[in-house]
Amino acid sequence: MQIMWKAIATAVLVLSVSVAPFGQAKSADHWVATWATAVVARPSIVTPVAAPAGPAAQGIPAAGGVGVPPAPPPLPPVTPNNQTLRQIVRSTIAGSRARVVFANTFGTAPISIGAASIALRDKDSAILPSSVRKLTVNGSGSFKVPAGAIIVSDTVQLSVPARVDLAIDIFVAEDLGTGGSPITMHNGANQTSYVSPSGDHTGEATLQNGTITRSWFLISRVEVAAVPEAGALTTFGDSITDGTRSTVDTNNRWPDHLARRLAAQGNGEFAVLNVGIAGNRLLSEGNPGAGINALARFERDVLAQPGVTHVIVMEGINDIGVAGRSQSPGADDLIAAHRQMIERAHARGLKIYGATLTPFEGAAYFTQEGEAKRQAVNRWIRTSGMYDGVIDFDMVTRDPAAPTKLLPMFDSGDHLHPGDVGYTAMGEAIDLSLFKRPGT
Repeated sequence: MQIMWKAIATAVLVLSVSVAPFGQAKSADHWVATWATAVVARPSIVTPVAAPAGPAAQGIPAAGGVGVPPAPPPLPPVTPNNQTLRQIVRSTIAGSRARVVFANTFGTAPISIGAASIALRDKDSAILPSSVRKLTVNGSGSFKVPAGAIIVSDTVQLSVPARVDLAIDIFVAEDLGTGGSPITMHNGANQTSYVSPSGDHTGEATLQNGTITRSWFLISRVEVAAVPEAGALTTFGDSITDGTRSTVDTNNRWPDHLARRLAAQGNGEFAVLNVGIAGNRLLSEGNPGAGINALARFERDVLAQPGVTHVIVMEGINDIGVAGRSQSPGADDLIAAHRQMIERAHARGLKIYGATLTPFEGAAYFTQEGEAKRQAVNRWIRTSGMYDGVIDFDMVTRDPAAPTKLLPMFDSGDHLHPGDVGYTAMGEAIDLSLFKRPGT
């Protein structure tokens, strides 16, 4: 009898080992996001509106600081309809295999993806044909992303170097302008992507006779099978983290400069994930394009990122500016929100760093009451000891002669956002020793 039970146990063990590779739990890969974005909801139908009064009418210089070019004119809104989107994203960490996360986070109805692929970009809309990999989900080249869901593609064999452009093609056969379901996207990517004429053009060497967009649609991250020591740093914030008013297609956001420095010092084990959203607030919402409040999106955009080990938080200036002279929200309210993020990050074993809020005197929503709140929040970030470390962007970017203002050479012209020179200075100022992994 004892022998029989041993035989049964052995058979069960063999069976469990045989079927385990079909489940994700047995995967030996160490998956880390090499690129990510924070998604927002956009109405399915967007009616173009007349351009607002020019910068001069708002007291904002059109060309910004010295050597700062004017922002490019806005592009017409894109609503995919039987078209292929070739979306350009930039890796930050290398990997031997890859997969893409498709997002219908804010959709109220399923979205059908007719075909998808990933490739290394050559230039403009051209890709390297030898690098094209068809993307499937559960073995199928066409698939649905349910309402409110994300879908992870099957793994493809693709060697992804660090800091290269990837092209993710998605063929959307249906008209996303019908049905009323919001489109999940990221506005203001500061990166040119491409929209084909009608039809499935996934994997084609180049997209001919199409249009361009500077938004990302229906994707939230690219993951790679990385070395075991690899980790990810998420940069969590608003437009200043998102890189608003940096030069399009130049990767001049401050997280880009941080990623470049980490790679240059041989610390390529750290992906840098930019999950900033222009207009985002800590405690409330404005227009849908500014996303849900930071506390509500912290789980999805930070804690759920595969491989995340470190976080930089720079949030609160929009709560302050939009409030104007109102006492609500007060500095204590904003500090309480920061404390919540710290607690949640520490509960997951993450290191979390606070970045001080940069000067904004001269911006359209500046008030003395708001400046007092900014000073109070920055004082708490610097002195409370709650964060694991402080990144003092205020000190880096302020004008020594007028500390409530950006240094003129850093000012993009709206007196709120840095330009390329300012973003470079921010990325260069971060102490790289903050991102040591345990045991290194």
